[in-house]
Amino acid sequence: MITASNLELRAGSRILLADTTLRIQQGDRIGLVGRNGAGKTTTLKVLAGEGEPYTGEVRHGSDLGYLPQDPREGDLSVSAKDRVLSARGLDVLVRDMEKAQTAMSELVDDAARDKAINRYGRLEERFSSLGGYAAESEAARICANLGLADRILAQPMGTLSGGQRRRVELARILFAASEAGAGGKSDTILLLDEPTNHLDADSITWLRGFLKSHEGGLVVISHDVELLGEVVNKVWFLDATRGELDHYNMSWQRYLDARATDEKRRRRERANAEKKASALHQQAAKLGAKATKAVAAKNMARRADQMLADLDDTRQADRVAKIKFPAPASCGKTPLTAEGLSKSYGSLEIFTGVDLAIDRGSKVVVLGLNGAGKTTLLRLLGGMEPADTGSVVPGHGLRLGYYAQEHETLDHDATVWENIRHLSPDTGAQELRNLLGSFLFTGEQLEQPTGTLSGGEKTRLALASLVSSAANVLLLDEPTNNLDPASREQVLDALRSFDGAVVLVTHDPGAVEALEPERVILLPDGTEDHWSADYLDLVQLA
Repeated sequence: MITASNLELRAGSRILLADTTLRIQQGDRIGLVGRNGAGKTTTLKVLAGEGEPYTGEVRHGSDLGYLPQDPREGDLSVSAKDRVLSARGLDVLVRDMEKAQTAMSELVDDAARDKAINRYGRLEERFSSLGGYAAESEAARICANLGLADRILAQPMGTLSGGQRRRVELARILFAASEAGAGGKSDTILLLDEPTNHLDADSITWLRGFLKSHEGGLVVISHDVELLGEVVNKVWFLDATRGELDHYNMSWQRYLDARATDEKRRRRERANAEKKASALHQQAAKLGAKATKAVAAKNMARRADQMLADLDDTRQADRVAKIKFPAPASCGKTPLTAEGLSKSYGSLEIFTGVDLAIDRGSKVVVLGLNGAGKTTLLRLLGGMEPADTGSVVPGHGLRLGYYAQEHETLDHDATVWENIRHLSPDTGAQELRNLLGSFLFTGEQLEQPTGTLSGGEKTRLALASLVSSAANVLLLDEPTNNLDPASREQVLDALRSFDGAVVLVTHDPGAVEALEPERVILLPDGTEDHWSADYLDLVQLA
């Protein structure tokens, strides 16, 4: 169980949550929803004990599994498999057993070999007593269902893409919470912030089933409405305008219906009350003209004002970021060319011999299974890391804009204002303030450290930097991740209307349809083809 009492959360002087009591128990599967920037990520972080509330306290009575949007993976030199097994302390035992096995096969001296055999026997006995073989099988099953192939599990964490590392962290948390093996922890409370990011369609389907059957508590932040619809049995709505958390002890669909019905009632009651109050104010104005009726007029006006004050507030319309990519700077016919690109991490070859030419205004989608090198290709094109072989050749007038799914283009130690100023040094201060305002960054938020922003807010800031760049070639890596539906639609509209060239990596079919691509690059082979609607089915799988 997690219990939070008298909780108040703030971002600067802005109150995100005030005087709130929360309780999460076994069997609760709670969807924490609200607009980007409402404080969902901050709330989850505080519930996990990773952040401090402004006031109040949080008490934990169960084991926790916490997946932040930017997980800290620890030692990046360990293998992905060991990282997952470390959730139950099995990683060290597995490594020691492997060393003992090697010694048993390589040692020539009988005494030394016997010693190694005895050591292996002791290690195996301990491993077995901890349910190690069943647990190892369970870990492998979870990893496979999250799209982590054996070759990925054998790699050091530092060689994996950001999406792969995040899936390893998710696998580690689910492995710790699964019931298989000795010491299973089905009562673990899971706190998951956008767990479907970087997952393909099959993995998302499997995850929904896992979470639906999880017996411990769950709080999930997600913009995946299908996951919310299938999994949650309670909804917490964080209202950014009121700094309050509304509790709904019902399924997602019933919550949507209840919200809509409640909002209609509030609007109807307000309309009726405003009509009556207006009539009372008009009558009071007529009476007020007569000295003998002045007291009656004041009482009537006071009654009208009280009638409006007693009403439940209607929900204020949510503000939406205004995202529109600017007219691209002029450039030559082919502003970006790549020849013979290859990339490997150690002995693992990601791709080799990739050629492509990005013509002015062309629209290209990069497809490939998870781990095929889509993000790596964009990083090479964007100059974020060097290719092993081949070259990226800028054409006449190239102005590149790169959106990274892990927000590497942002300085997380700098403020919002410092980031946009650094990325657009030639743009006037007032113009940048207006731009940030259109992306919903105003007032003291400009001085907020970027590292404290939610995933959706970081996405908006990174997109704002693209808007200020006048780029004629955009490299976009999962630009709709972490966005609420309204903000996502703004990004899709911006894609539809952008006249420059775009190279897009995404699991979002809507983003591909908005782009209307002409070509597709298939990795790891680097095959180029004309776009066909037949490829759309591969987008969520790729």
